[in-house]
Amino acid sequence: MTTTQTDVARTSSAERLPLPPLIALFTAGLITTQTEALPAGVLPQMSHALGVSESVAGQTVTIYAAGTLLTAIPVMLATASWPRRHLFLAALVGFVIANLVTAVSVSFPLTMGARFIAGASSGVVWSLLGGYAARLVGPRLKGRAMAFAMAGTPVALSLGVPVGAYLGKAVGWQLTFGIVTALTGLLIIWTVRTLPNFPGQKVEDRIPFRRILRLRGLRTVLVVTGAFVLAHTVLYTYIAPILGDVGLEDQVQWILLDFGIASIISIWLTGVLIDRHHRTLVVLSTALFAAAAAVLAAFASSPAADYAAVAAWGLAFGGAATLLQSALMRAAGEHADAAQSSMVTTWNLGIGLGGLVGGVLLAGFGSGSLMIAAVVLLAPIVLVVVLARGHAFPRRSPVTG
Repeated sequence: MTTTQTDVARTSSAERLPLPPLIALFTAGLITTQTEALPAGVLPQMSHALGVSESVAGQTVTIYAAGTLLTAIPVMLATASWPRRHLFLAALVGFVIANLVTAVSVSFPLTMGARFIAGASSGVVWSLLGGYAARLVGPRLKGRAMAFAMAGTPVALSLGVPVGAYLGKAVGWQLTFGIVTALTGLLIIWTVRTLPNFPGQKVEDRIPFRRILRLRGLRTVLVVTGAFVLAHTVLYTYIAPILGDVGLEDQVQWILLDFGIASIISIWLTGVLIDRHHRTLVVLSTALFAAAAAVLAAFASSPAADYAAVAAWGLAFGGAATLLQSALMRAAGEHADAAQSSMVTTWNLGIGLGGLVGGVLLAGFGSGSLMIAAVVLLAPIVLVVVLARGHAFPRRSPVTG
């Protein structure tokens, strides 16, 4: 048995969470989200330095999402046989290159190219995180390991993005991207030292992607994911005008903090409960989000109702990525990594459409239509989740099967 195989056997049979490799995965998720959202916090400085308007500079976020959306599935299919740590490190190197170029660039086209590379790297990272975490531990701890690895996103949204915005003002946006580059370099060293190098999929075991999409339960999980993320993005992107229209524009930052704290609590609860109560958590997550959107639609002018509804929304959203990815992994079985790329694509498609659909609704029908649209999206999804007890969201653990 090789050293790598011995390491895999050891980590797979562990009864405790292997923190060093999970910290590597957690940090990768945090850096991925931080890289994606950082321009939003330093947009005025970026637009001035690059010689474009703020609306044009904002397309650095759009091109990042496009890079993820367009490359996630092709890249994961092309690299299915690669050792997993090699692929993970290649994605981190992509972040180093992209963020370093962004930090020193004074050319808008060059910056856009770097952001596309960062988005492509993001697709690889997100396609690997859930499966990698699950393979690090034995059956009893798979759900907790996945929740730990994927907690980087809510932490980045709640703490990392505001800190990035502060640093952008304090030391400049270019140095802020430089700091993210340096942190990614340190993460590469940590990853080499701590993350086992699991093998990729054997060529003879691979099947066409269209057959993966036909696996029982998989398309249901993707539909639920797309609707869930679309509803979330419609509300989250336009929460400021929603609150502004009811005279609560001075509460935006505190309500977003409320959402962030609830999301972190949700990640913790998901990690504790997912291995025994996965189906129940999915039902609660979708139902809680639908109820929160309904309360916002009916009582948006009440600060107490807003804070309560947004907290419920955060509880619904924080653990959703872990819950949905673990369901997809169970449905995909040995084809989990390739299937995860379809989750990444669906998630980013929901984000892109959410911004577009929300903007059209806001301009044409006002902020009230955004909350109604979220309810319309979520109500049938709750029914789908309740009924999909056979394959997509079964009673047994989605990871351990």
